[in-house]
Amino acid sequence: MITPHKQKHMKAFSLVNQATFGLCATVLMSSFPMALQAKSAKEALSGPDSTPSLLASGSQDKNDVLDTDLLETWSDKKADLKERTGLDIGFDYNALGFTASSSLGEDSAGGGAFRFFGSWELTGRGTENSGSLVFKFEHRHKYGDVALTDFGLELGYAGLVSSVFSDQGWRTTHLYWEQNFAEGRGVAYVGWLDVTDYVDVYALASPWSGFSNLAFQTGSGTIGGLPDGSLGVAAGYFLNDNVYVAAGIADANADAADPLAGWDTLFGEGETFKSVEIGWTTEQSARFVNNAHLTFWQIDEREKAGTPKGHGVAFSLSKIVNDSWFPFLRGGWSDGGGSLYEAALSAGFGYTQDPSRSILGLGVNWSRPNEDTFGAGLDDQITVEAFQKWQLTQGFELTPSIQIIHNPAFNPNKDTIAMVGLRARIAF
Repeated sequence: MITPHKQKHMKAFSLVNQATFGLCATVLMSSFPMALQAKSAKEALSGPDSTPSLLASGSQDKNDVLDTDLLETWSDKKADLKERTGLDIGFDYNALGFTASSSLGEDSAGGGAFRFFGSWELTGRGTENSGSLVFKFEHRHKYGDVALTDFGLELGYAGLVSSVFSDQGWRTTHLYWEQNFAEGRGVAYVGWLDVTDYVDVYALASPWSGFSNLAFQTGSGTIGGLPDGSLGVAAGYFLNDNVYVAAGIADANADAADPLAGWDTLFGEGETFKSVEIGWTTEQSARFVNNAHLTFWQIDEREKAGTPKGHGVAFSLSKIVNDSWFPFLRGGWSDGGGSLYEAALSAGFGYTQDPSRSILGLGVNWSRPNEDTFGAGLDDQITVEAFQKWQLTQGFELTPSIQIIHNPAFNPNKDTIAMVGLRARIAF
């Protein structure tokens, strides 16, 4: 069990966890070349784990390890449906389990998530100024006693070892109108959004297909709130072939399990999360890989949640080297806002010789826990994560991983905790 002197931190950790367990961040569209094939602003300015990018990834043939496509007929039927009606749909089931070398409480945890997602092109079909209804519905559940989004606290870690595998049940992550404009140079969204689709995006951050730990995802853990299933608006635009801007405002009190409540929380309480990003890329289609950007954010005080207002900045640098290496350097700073960390810095790389077959990722993060969130006197932490993703068949991915936590902030009796994990994804 968690010792009594840790209890004072649990409320603060829980508040941050409630704000971030739904994080659905970015991925490389499962490969470096596929990320380079983004053809329009909707693919180049919304994250690779957004619904349109998931659908694009699912339609691509992959050089899988077993050279097997068990769902070929189903894929043909989906393609025919899209051709006839403009409706593109997909399903997947994701599972993740961890076991740790040491813990204050439980030493293992697991969870799963079923997702149904799609995009229905209803206006301007086949043009660069199309409009679509985009949706993603999920059921997130735990295996056993502890949800993976709570597992970090069991270890005495000030952080999220997994940011999405909660026990929330049914939820609406996406339900918005997407409008492309300016002949594909810009895109706007209005409805229920996931802010990590457009905030501090880079290629390996997806908790579904890339790094699991929030330290290697949006803001490196320094951005407070990060609501998803959140009523709001956002837009992005390429000023030229290299420079883009993206901005958005969304309900800071969103509850993806009760999306209709967003009308009351947004227009009644008026507490919002706001972001502005400016970035540079070698070309629009390389947005997620050859990239440098700054992201500025602000969140209002959340009275009912008990989190203070805050603001901060995040940065990201990444580049493809020799068509196989993907080094990155990312970090952020925050002042309040209920973020996990006051400051953090992450560095690492991805590597692949055949990205449709396998991807290796390795990252190292330094973090300073946020005093406003957890209280003063906590040590800085070092987190290392490595994963190897294999595309075993056209619709099945398997990803073993390891995380090493040095100086877990709430567990001063342990210098280092090691944790091994296994993630699986079945897409159809």
